[in-house]
Amino acid sequence: MAARHLLFFFALPALGADFFPMSVWYGGGKARAPMLAPQARANKEVWRKDLRQIKALGFNTVRTWLDWATGEPRAAQYQFENLDVILELAQEEGLKVFLQMYMDSAPAWVGRQYPDSLFVSASGAAVKPESSPGYCLDHPGVRKADLAFYGAVAQRVKGHPAFAGWDLWSEPHVINWANPTYIPNPEFCFCPHTLAKFRAWLRRKYGSIGKLNQAWYRTYETWEEVEPGRMSTILSFTDYIDWKAFLADKLGEDLRDRYNAVKQVVPQSTVTSHAAGVGLFASPHHWEGQADDWTMARQVDFYGTSFYPKHSAFVDRDLPWRAALLDFTRSFGFAGGRGGFYIGELQAGFGTIALNVSPTVTPADLRIWTWSALARGAKGIHYYAWYPMSTGYESGGFGMIHLDGTITERARIAGAIARTVDRHQNLFLAARPPRAQIAVIYNPLAHFVGGRQRAAVYGGPQGEVIGIERDSLLGIHRALFPRNVPVDYVHIDHLEPGTLQGYKLVYLPYPLMLPEAAAAPLRNYVEQGGALVAEARLGWSNERGVAANRIPGMGLDEVMGARERDVQTVQAQTAVLEWTAAGFAPLPPGARIPGRWYEEALEPSHVNARVAARFPGGAPAAVLSNFGQGKTLLLGSYVSAAYQAKPTQEGEQFFAALLGWANVTPPLTVTPEGVEARLLEAAGSRLLFVFNHRPEAVTAAIEMPGMTKAEDLLTGEPVSSLRRELASSDVWVVKLTP
Repeated sequence: MAARHLLFFFALPALGADFFPMSVWYGGGKARAPMLAPQARANKEVWRKDLRQIKALGFNTVRTWLDWATGEPRAAQYQFENLDVILELAQEEGLKVFLQMYMDSAPAWVGRQYPDSLFVSASGAAVKPESSPGYCLDHPGVRKADLAFYGAVAQRVKGHPAFAGWDLWSEPHVINWANPTYIPNPEFCFCPHTLAKFRAWLRRKYGSIGKLNQAWYRTYETWEEVEPGRMSTILSFTDYIDWKAFLADKLGEDLRDRYNAVKQVVPQSTVTSHAAGVGLFASPHHWEGQADDWTMARQVDFYGTSFYPKHSAFVDRDLPWRAALLDFTRSFGFAGGRGGFYIGELQAGFGTIALNVSPTVTPADLRIWTWSALARGAKGIHYYAWYPMSTGYESGGFGMIHLDGTITERARIAGAIARTVDRHQNLFLAARPPRAQIAVIYNPLAHFVGGRQRAAVYGGPQGEVIGIERDSLLGIHRALFPRNVPVDYVHIDHLEPGTLQGYKLVYLPYPLMLPEAAAAPLRNYVEQGGALVAEARLGWSNERGVAANRIPGMGLDEVMGARERDVQTVQAQTAVLEWTAAGFAPLPPGARIPGRWYEEALEPSHVNARVAARFPGGAPAAVLSNFGQGKTLLLGSYVSAAYQAKPTQEGEQFFAALLGWANVTPPLTVTPEGVEARLLEAAGSRLLFVFNHRPEAVTAAIEMPGMTKAEDLLTGEPVSSLRRELASSDVWVVKLTP
């Protein structure tokens, strides 16, 4: 979705780190973030007891916080007592400090000094802060003050031996931590300063007002007349796509400016940020203004995510959901040779939102959740939080210990893991996941078919939006996860010649709207011997919302060896592809593979193309073809989304059959079913992580080539065989040396 001419503009920050933080969120006392307790120095010895307990459990870091309103109550008059006390205590007690910055809680003097800096919704309604969301960063005065505060904090921590790094922005959006319920259909930000920035962005993209008019179907005479669209029309929605692409790029620039503000003062510190809900679950339509993970990751040393598997209610955050979130985060964390990702917030205790209370968070939960992130190459884990929330609608939730200070068993479990990681710092810092053999294309444009009219309902901090876009990315992962077949997510805007080289299978789900620039790398991938699977209505529209003359569009009909004959929407669970092709073990001819939403009748258009499946009425539902040295499979429905919505045995067989068709070989063999195994590579050795997700104890057996020496990382004892009994929810970590 993001404009390519801006997406690659920023230089990559440093990729390495020399410290692995295993922390709990602790701001001093029982105040919840972003609030700070008063009289910090008077309470120093009380806080010391907390830090000693944190250290004794095994954690090496505390993640404290600072909000702008408290830190600069009057212009250029700084109040850093809480930060000073935490740094002093950490140094005295042998801990490091990560600092979370909260600029959304802005001081009132900013609004008085810059009264035209309020966030403005599409309706023209301005938002007056009530402790949040602060003021619009696009106002030049606000931006200058914002960056000056970052610089002042950086000067304060500069050279302090306990200071390790930053999180500059918690869960970035255009507007954070406020829900203006009095505004119907809010959308931000339409203030004059953001609009001026948007016009400058458009000038760089289009070059002239004439080209903009042609793209938007407008008759503007000057750039000053240009504004983002506020409604859906029957004519065009290119303006809406541009607006959302601009917001994604703008958020990247905002984060980069903050990065520069601290890095030029404390260059050796690690600088991070983290998403609320990664793009796998979060729609670009979200009214707050949604960031793009790949864009944000390029602005800091490490970008990551919040991770709340039991946030506040019974939701669909099951094991495959958790695995997909972490694999998606791993994918943008290591994309382009980057160094990994951080878990900015890992749920430490049961969650609450008002009357909603989540299921209990158990010690076994923290064991599985933590090691699952580490097994994918995380470079920092920050548990949220030490104490439960003391105020607000989350009161009583998310604590690792009890509010009265009682230590829990889950705190002991998390601390033991932290101690293990701290003992093997260099190994975990160097560890990287091997490249998967399967790439699933992540395409934010998929959300924009129909423009603003297609907007999905917002569904929570990590996106419980029951949408086909999300399900299309999840279904194939859900099907392959039990087989221990890793999957990489690859951003479609980052496809360049050679990006897909090395993948044996590329899966393109829900591909209705594609950027035109993606067609050539996909074509090249197949020509050079790749195996490409694409779902229905491939390339229906381009990034301007312009429909293709034939479907597949952008010349991909030649690559796929077929074209669309006709299409119709069908009711849920009624789209079925009856498989006719032989040679797709374990998928037998006659297997009925569930589809979803569309029945797209296909017409082979190449001498090497053949019908592989039919719909119940007899129309061709899938076409196999060859192109160059590679091969393709075009599906006339949404098989991945159908599997996510309702997994079936024949759907699972279909995805298993794709492995054989594309010559994908699992990196290891695992028995029995319900045991997960992951690998990391590090400095000539490998780390093997084995998880028992079954409700009962099992004897797990792993077969893999190349092992001559093995050591249990948790006990230090030698391992003679990759066969071991594991209790339910147990984790086994083995260091392998070839």
